Amino acid sequence: MADSTLQGGCFCNSVRYELTGSLQHARACHCSRCRKAFSGASSAYAEISPSSSFVWVSGEDLLSIHETGEGWGMAFCSKCGSTLCGLHEGVVHGLTLGCIDGDPGVEIEMHIFVGSKAPWDHIGGDAVQYAEHAPVDRHDRGDGA
Repeated sequence: MADSTLQGGCFCNSVRYELTGSLQHARACHCSRCRKAFSGASSAYAEISPSSSFVWVSGEDLLSIHETGEGWGMAFCSKCGSTLCGLHEGVVHGLTLGCIDGDPGVEIEMHIFVGSKAPWDHIGGDAVQYAEHAPVDRHDRGDGA
């Protein structure tokens, strides 16, 4: 995808952001932790490309941070609870696709942790599925799983 400007925000619209650039490595994680964090069958998450620029436009003071592992975390709107992004070492690493306004310019390319998906979940489409993590050479970890 060519560089563009993406905008997004939380459900109550109190927290807003802007990304100039592109996303990469879009994935859905079906582990029990992501199901709870995203209140659904899976996460829908993509990493920010290294050459991209991310900025909070409004509501940064409303973010709540939850550490998911050493150096990894997630940011939520403290008013409405929307999961907005993943963090690595305190820096926004990737965005939740459902909070982006319009077309994020990527599609889910893989499903991870399908070995622990919910019994009521049916995964459609033809994106590759992994029982646990994707092979190391596929991408960096970023969704806290």
